[in-house]
Amino acid sequence: MNISLFLQMAADAEPDRIALVCSGRRWSYSELWQAAQGAATNIAQSGCQFVALLDESSEATPIALFGAALAGVPYVPLNYRLADADLAALLSRIAPAYAIGDVERIQRLNPDGHHACLKRADFVSAAEAVAEPFVEPEQEDGGIAAQIFTSGTTSAPKAALLKHANLLSYILGTVEFGSASPEEASLVCVPPYHIAGIAALLSSIYAMRKILLLPAFDPDSWLTLASEERASNAFVVPTMLSRIIARMEEGAKADLSSLQAIAYGGGPMPVVVIEQAMRLFPKCGFTNAYGLTETSSTIALLGPEDHRTAYASTDPAVRARLGSVGRPLPTIELEIRDEEGKRLPAGERGEIYVRGEQVSGEYRERSALDSAGWFPTRDAGWLDEEGFLFLAGRADDVIVRGGENISPGEIEDVLLTHPSIADAAAVAVPSTEWGEAVGIAIAIKPDCATPSDSELRGLIKDRLRSSRVPERIAVLNALPYNEMGKLLRREIRKLFSN
Repeated sequence: MNISLFLQMAADAEPDRIALVCSGRRWSYSELWQAAQGAATNIAQSGCQFVALLDESSEATPIALFGAALAGVPYVPLNYRLADADLAALLSRIAPAYAIGDVERIQRLNPDGHHACLKRADFVSAAEAVAEPFVEPEQEDGGIAAQIFTSGTTSAPKAALLKHANLLSYILGTVEFGSASPEEASLVCVPPYHIAGIAALLSSIYAMRKILLLPAFDPDSWLTLASEERASNAFVVPTMLSRIIARMEEGAKADLSSLQAIAYGGGPMPVVVIEQAMRLFPKCGFTNAYGLTETSSTIALLGPEDHRTAYASTDPAVRARLGSVGRPLPTIELEIRDEEGKRLPAGERGEIYVRGEQVSGEYRERSALDSAGWFPTRDAGWLDEEGFLFLAGRADDVIVRGGENISPGEIEDVLLTHPSIADAAAVAVPSTEWGEAVGIAIAIKPDCATPSDSELRGLIKDRLRSSRVPERIAVLNALPYNEMGKLLRREIRKLFSN
């Protein structure tokens, strides 16, 4: 089986139903399927070994994804925000590629790659111009559907491989075919090079939910599109939700009465933000989705009912679940392990390991799976007694002070209770006495006074323990995040490196 089957099934079932709305154009399922077949023909004739996309999200994104799948060629969405040197290195690793998007940049950075380059509009036009249906070649089971380069911080990015079987397992295990009504519309505004973008396309198409594709996020454009197209569903990252809420509180007007469900992920969601969102959208169901590139997206969910139960509870343990990522999917096995690989009981922090058919755990360079098929996520976390998963940052982000492991998240949660603090991060800083100590960086809300260092230290000492009190404090205009809402702790650590 091949992920292109999802689009083919939808086109066969209801060819005239609208599949995609992007930049003012509406695509039916039959039109999108025909374009994907045309793209597959052109890709196959090019002889290229990869299909690369260097562009914002557009109609070219699903056409390239499904066209590559039909042609049996890995789809490789590239991060157009990368510096030239980094992007040039990635282009050289996938040469020759059928490359779509920023042709000038591709040819300038990798002139000897022999890439077949097309601008977005030319790619779409060429795909639509192919009249004959594509005859899909025989493909071996286990073929690679997508190759996604992970973000490299201390080394070259790894090429994560997602097979068709991995993505099929995720979608078939979580989505019912044709379950959406023609009126349902999902607003998607995720960079195409992120696994969440691929998963959003696949799940919406299999459910036959209309996709409202917003190429680049800003809160006003998001609100306008959601209102004009009557969005029923949306996926956002935490920073997007925060900015949407801020604009609405500033007086931005939008009719969001059709909005029924908001899913979020891609980074930690501050509890104060999700509480704010639940008050602003009381009739909307919220879902927190946790996953990784190597796991074909979501492996744990905190569903709408879980949100409502936690929000309404006076039991501190239940209320705390609003800050969790919920329970693992039924198709996923999940364990918390210590540094020696021993499984830990509920309540103890360790590294999150997962196993399941949707879990790839493979890179072009090597496999990260152990002999029993378990994948070490490098995320730290713990499970409560009812199996709810709480994240504690990356395993490498744990602060080790005098042999004691300290989770940055517990310090950040306390700091965010201060009425003047808009955002907070805790990182390890060098310490002569302890090896590592705590450093914090905070951003202040508009028109609020900056708390004194002694006030911040007292707040943390009163709520936690003296070992969590920061040795160093920095006040920033805003904390550094990437486009998917992930906090760039390495940038904060640089502030304290001297």
